[in-house]
Amino acid sequence: MLEGLAAPALRALAEAEITTLEDLRLITESELLAMHGIGPRAIRTIQMAFNRRGWILQK
Repeated sequence: MLEGLAAPALRALAEAEITTLEDLRLITESELLAMHGIGPRAIRTIQMAFNRRGWILQK
């Protein structure tokens, strides 16, 4: 789904059934950070992917 995400972050997203960037658009940064395995580095990686598409990660 996202290059550069560490295995714990990928597992956290998979457990939440988030499998595409479009799925991620429905989740806020706060909700992501509440997931075990998602930390500041994963948020930066997701934000960069969103920025490349002209999207904004909601707080």
